[in-house]
Amino acid sequence: MMMVPSVFSFLQFSTFLYLFIVTFASTEEAIALLKWKATFLIQNNSLLASWTLSTDACRDWYGVKCLKGRVNMLNITNASVTGTLYDFPFSSLIILQYVNLSMNQVSGAIPPEIGKLTNLVYLDLSDNQISGLIPPQIGSLTKLETLNIFDNHLNGSIPAEIGKLVNLVEAYLGKNQLTGHIPPEIGSLVTAKLFYAFSNELSGLIPAEIGKMKSLENLSLPKNHFSGPISKTMGELTELQTLHLFSNNLSGPIPSEFENLKNLTELSLYNNQLSGSIPITLGDLTELKFLYLYSNQLSGPIPSELGNLKNLTELDLCKNQLSGSIPITLGDLTELQTLHLFSNNLSGPIPGEFGNLKTLTDLALYSNQLSGSIPINLGDLTELKILYLYSNRLSGPIPSEFGNLKNLTDLALYSNKLSGSIPNTLGDLTELKFLYFYSNQLSGPIPSELENLKNLIGLDLSENQLSGSIPITSGDLTKLQILHLFSNNLSGPITNEFGNLKNLTELELYNNQLSGSIPITLIDLTELKILYLYSNKLFGPIPSELGNLKNLRDLELSSNQLSGSIPITLGDLTELKELILKFNQLSCPIPSELGNLKNLNKLELSENQLSGHMLDQLCQGVKLENFTVASNKLTGPIPRSLRKCSSLKRVHFNNNSFSGNLSVAFGIYPELQFIDLSDNDFHGEFNSNWGTCKNLINLQVARITLVVA
Repeated sequence: MMMVPSVFSFLQFSTFLYLFIVTFASTEEAIALLKWKATFLIQNNSLLASWTLSTDACRDWYGVKCLKGRVNMLNITNASVTGTLYDFPFSSLIILQYVNLSMNQVSGAIPPEIGKLTNLVYLDLSDNQISGLIPPQIGSLTKLETLNIFDNHLNGSIPAEIGKLVNLVEAYLGKNQLTGHIPPEIGSLVTAKLFYAFSNELSGLIPAEIGKMKSLENLSLPKNHFSGPISKTMGELTELQTLHLFSNNLSGPIPSEFENLKNLTELSLYNNQLSGSIPITLGDLTELKFLYLYSNQLSGPIPSELGNLKNLTELDLCKNQLSGSIPITLGDLTELQTLHLFSNNLSGPIPGEFGNLKTLTDLALYSNQLSGSIPINLGDLTELKILYLYSNRLSGPIPSEFGNLKNLTDLALYSNKLSGSIPNTLGDLTELKFLYFYSNQLSGPIPSELENLKNLIGLDLSENQLSGSIPITSGDLTKLQILHLFSNNLSGPITNEFGNLKNLTELELYNNQLSGSIPITLIDLTELKILYLYSNKLFGPIPSELGNLKNLRDLELSSNQLSGSIPITLGDLTELKELILKFNQLSCPIPSELGNLKNLNKLELSENQLSGHMLDQLCQGVKLENFTVASNKLTGPIPRSLRKCSSLKRVHFNNNSFSGNLSVAFGIYPELQFIDLSDNDFHGEFNSNWGTCKNLINLQVARITLVVA
C-alpha cells in the first residue's frame, strides 16, 4: 500500500530533474546569445528587444526557436544587426540546425569554430559584409543541406573540404571575391541540385569532376576568369535545367555532348572566346527557352536544327563570325520573343518565314551582309517593339505594311540601299520613339503623316535623296531631341514651327537647298547643343536672338549667303566650342564679345567681307586650336592675346591687310601644325621663336616682306 506515494514521488522528482536540466541548458544558451548581442554596434534594436534574461528564450525571443528546450533555430534575417561572428556561441548551441543571419551588417571573418555546429542543416550568411577566407572547418558540417554565403567580401580559395558536405543540396557562393580554382573535390557533392559561384575571381579550368554531380539542376559560374575548354563531362549532368557560364575566358568548341542535357531550359555561354561551329545537336534540347551564345568567336552556319527548339523564347547569337544564310527553319520558333543575330557575316535574304514569329518583340539583324528586299510579312509581327535591320545590303522599298506594327518603339533601317519613298503608313506607328533611315537612297517628300508620331525622340532621315520642303507639321513632334535631315535635296524655308521643338538638342539640316532666312523662332530651342545649317542657300542676317541658346556647343552656318554683321549676342554662348561662319557675305568688324567664348576650340570666319581690326581678347580660355579669318578685309596688327594662345594648331590669316612685325606679333606655339600668313602687310624677321614650333609642317608666307634672322 505504501508503493503508490513512492512511485508518485519518483515521478515528481523525475519531472523536476528534467525541467531543471532543460531550464539550465536554455539559460546557458540564452546567456551565450546575450553575450554575442552585447557586441553589436547598435544596442537599441527594436526587433531584438525581447532578448532579455527575464523572458523565455524559447517562447519570447525574436527569431529563436527551440527543440525540447534547446535552441535549434536562429532566424534574425534583415534585423539591422551590426556586428561580427567572433563572439557567436558556437560551442553552446550544439543542437543548432538552422541559422539565418542574412541581410544584416555582419562583418569580419567566419571563425573556424563554425565547425562545431555539426548538426547544422541550413546556414545563410548572405548579403552581409563578411570578409576573409572560407574556413576549411566548414567541412565538418556534414549534415548541411543549404550553404548560402552569397554577396559578401569573402576571398581566397574554395576549400577542398567543401567536398565533405555530402548532404549538400544548395550552395550559394556568388558575388564575393573568391580566387583560385574550383577544387576537384566538388565532384563528391552528388546530392547537390544547385551550385552558384558567379561574380567572383575564380580562374583555371572548370574541373571535369563537376560531371559527377549527377543531381545538379542549376549550375551558375559566370563572371569569373575560368579559361580553357568546357569539359565534355558536363554533358553527363542530365538533370541540369540551367547552365550559366557566360563572361569568362572559356575557349574551344561547344561540346557536342550537350545533346544529353534534355532537361535544359537555359543555356548561357556568351562573352567568352568559344570557337568552332554551333553543334547541330543543340537542336535536340527541346525544353530550351533561352539560348545565349553571343559575343564569342563562333563561325560557320546557323544550324537549321535550331528550328526544333519550339519552346525557345530568346535566341541570341550576335557578335560572332557566323556566315551563310539565315535558316528558314527559325520561322518555326513560334514562341520566340527575342531574336538577335546582329554583328555576324550572315548573307542572303531575310527569310519570309519570319512572318510566322507572331510573339516576337525584338528583332535585331543589323551589321551583317543581308541582301534582297525586306519581306512584307514582317508587317505581321504586331507585337514587335524593336526592329533593327541597319548596316546591311538590303534594297527595294520600305514595306508599307510596316504601318501595322503599332507597338513599335524603335525602327532602324539605316546604312542600306533602300529606295523609293517613305511610306505614309509609318504615321500610324504612334508608339515610335526612334526612326532612323539615314544613308539609303530614299526619295520623294517627307510624309506629313509623320506628324502623328508624337512620342518620337530621334528622327534621322539624312544622307538620302529626299526632296520637297520640310513639312510644317514637323513642329508637332514636341518630344523630339534629335532631328537630322542633312545631305538631301530638301528645298524651301526652314519652318517657323521648329520653334515648338522645345526638347531639341541636335538640329542638323546642312547640305540641302534650303532657302530664306533663319527663323527667329529657333531661339525657343533652349536645350539645343548642335545647330548645323551650313551648305544651303540661306540669306539675310544671323538672328541676334540666337544668343539665347545658352546650351549651344556647335554652331555652323557656313557656305550660305548670310549677310550683315556678326551679332554681338553670340558672345553670350559661353558653352560654344565651334563657331563656323565661313563662306558667307558677312561684313563689319568681328565683335569683341566673341572674346567671351573661353571654351571655343574652332573659330572659322574666312571668305566673308569682315573689316576692321581683329578682336583683342581672343583665346582667353587657351583652348582655341583652329582659327581662320582668311580672305576678308581685316587690317591692323595681330592682337597681343594671340601671343599667349599656345593651343593653336591651324591658323589662316592669309589674304587680308594685317600689319606688324613678325618677330613681335607672334609667340611660341608648341602645337602649331599649319599657318598661312601670305598676302598681308607683315614685315620684320623670323626670330628664334619660330624654331620652337616642333609640330609645324606648313608655313606659308608668300607675298610679305620679311628678313630671316
